[in-house]
Amino acid sequence: MGQNRKKIHYAWWILLALCIIVGLGKGGLNNSSGLFLSPITKELGIGMGSLSLYFSVSAIVTMVFLPIGGKLMAKYDTRLLLSVAIVLQAGAFAMFSLMNSVWGWYIFAIPLAVGGVFITVIAGPVLINQWFKKNNGLALGIMSAAGGALGAISQPIIGNLIANQGWRTSYMIVGITIIIIVVPIILLFIKKLPQDKGLLPYGMEVVEDNGTGTSSETSNKGVSMAVARKSSAFYALVIFFFLITSIASFSMHIPTYLMAKGFDVTFAGNVMGTYMVGVLIGSLAIGILSDKIGSKNTAIFAMSGGLIAICLLLFSASSTVVITVAVGLFGLISSSIGTLGPALTSSLFGNKEYSQIYSNASMGLAIASIVVLPAYGFVFDFTGSYTSVLYAIVIMLIINIVCVLIAFRGKKKLEQEGFWD
Repeated sequence: MGQNRKKIHYAWWILLALCIIVGLGKGGLNNSSGLFLSPITKELGIGMGSLSLYFSVSAIVTMVFLPIGGKLMAKYDTRLLLSVAIVLQAGAFAMFSLMNSVWGWYIFAIPLAVGGVFITVIAGPVLINQWFKKNNGLALGIMSAAGGALGAISQPIIGNLIANQGWRTSYMIVGITIIIIVVPIILLFIKKLPQDKGLLPYGMEVVEDNGTGTSSETSNKGVSMAVARKSSAFYALVIFFFLITSIASFSMHIPTYLMAKGFDVTFAGNVMGTYMVGVLIGSLAIGILSDKIGSKNTAIFAMSGGLIAICLLLFSASSTVVITVAVGLFGLISSSIGTLGPALTSSLFGNKEYSQIYSNASMGLAIASIVVLPAYGFVFDFTGSYTSVLYAIVIMLIINIVCVLIAFRGKKKLEQEGFWD
């Protein structure tokens, strides 16, 4: 018995596998995409705007495929789906190495996005929600932090690879290497449900009932997708996803914002390092707080922290110390996409049809990726400043606090009407 107590629950091996799978999918593939743009445009004579448009193609495909991906995750073998997904995502990345026309990037952005829906959006939250009934928020935070850490490690490696081997060879090496690493991890470690290993989820206790071990709670408690879609809680959550992604997207413009303020590129680079530290710390902190004080209170706390960060940038932007603190705090808020979103979904709608509900709510994330990044750029082009963008972010943060309150009021209504079962 003592040995059983000391044995590591398999849920933690699932989490370790997800840290590598999601971390390489995001940090090794998605987050390194920008490193290739400049060398490609120089060699092939493609405009930067024309080439970077493939990100919008990818975001549109993500938005369309998210609901389909959620249904597939609920219905089919997770190992098969994730294996196919990483081959699509990393394989498309490798195929970029053979392209000579911008249309190649537009075409292969489709399998890149389809695979990415499973690897970078759905798999982590869905599997963690299945395997962790205790420390769910902490697990999400660890996965998000590990993704940031792997991204921080892989970015300079890939940058050096491009400098030494060229962008074509680098695309091929990165894509194939990630397939070789990730597919065996999926096949060896990933299990869809604890029952597949003869286990209960981590933190779900067993009580004795006439000598038969039964679960003290049901793993399928919650509401159906059909019910969720008709609730105010669901639409409030979609808006929350859209706005938190819109807010976090400003991080791509921070270097330009700082240089427009008269700071040099070296300072901007150092500040973005602080931003990444904020993302790493925030991923863990928000995950822990979600477990300790609940996702509702954590979301309100995080949005309030974001208000402080933006106000510092608006009204104290001449001090290097204040800017560094503000951007680090903003990084903490940006990390909430990967932690608060899944935690709020679970708190509001339970586990009954979690994958479908989460994937549909995540459409707000995809829409923001299509619309907001270029919008911020156009605002700067027309006004020569990001001041109006910062004021807009303040409004978005306030709206998000209201959305959280509306969502949990909607959940209470669902419970009162007997839809939670």
